[in-house]
Amino acid sequence: MTLQFSKIKKVPAYRMLAEAITEQILDGRMRVGAQLPTEAQLCAQFGVNRSTVREGTRVLEEANLLRRESAKRLLVSRPSREEIGTLLERALLLHEISVNELMEAMYTLEPLMARLAAGRSRSRSGALEELEANVDATEAAVAAGESVVALDIEFHGIVATLSGNRALMLAREPMSRLFYHSFEVVMSSVAEAGTRLVTAHRSILQAIRKRNAGDAEAWMQKHVRDFKRGYDMTGLDPTRPVERPSGRALPTAAKAMHNPRTGDST
Repeated sequence: MTLQFSKIKKVPAYRMLAEAITEQILDGRMRVGAQLPTEAQLCAQFGVNRSTVREGTRVLEEANLLRRESAKRLLVSRPSREEIGTLLERALLLHEISVNELMEAMYTLEPLMARLAAGRSRSRSGALEELEANVDATEAAVAAGESVVALDIEFHGIVATLSGNRALMLAREPMSRLFYHSFEVVMSSVAEAGTRLVTAHRSILQAIRKRNAGDAEAWMQKHVRDFKRGYDMTGLDPTRPVERPSGRALPTAAKAMHNPRTGDST
């Protein structure tokens, strides 16, 4: 039998250049904020032409590993929580993650983050004031029959920031985005959903303020379970893939998750 082999694929030079720079960044040899060598220096070091260097650095800019300060000045950068969230959100959509899978994941993450938020000893007065203002605004919006989608996103984002755990924050970011559609459906279909949400949010706030980690975790568990029950009441199939939120712009209040006052992760 004659063996058949596929042709060896040549990796474009610009991708090899981008990978070499990426390795230096990930190894810590090039720190965040460090300036990349000039275009001429990169040409000489890699033995390539200017177009190859430009294409390679463009790839790294698109990956948010480099940021351009001027036409000739590139600095090593770190992708923000939002930028990472966008990439992972797309991956979850492409893998057709189901609503059930998403809820199971959030049932694990959200209560843990509430527990950590209540247990942290660092100064948190500013973030706690924001959380309280959010709950007050949510209560007012529910009473007025207004949408609370953006406020709910903000609430959970502030709790995540208060947890102080960046790994958990990065993990929940893309999943929280994919809850938008389900949340809108529950809030518009279940009459008591708004009132129950306010009760849960205020109880979580009080537990965090009192540094009662057990209560914060228990109330967040109850909150997520309550949302699941509300979703079941809509009659929608929880085994179906999650949907992309309508209108791709994040709700304005969601920007609080990246607010410097509560610990921007960029």
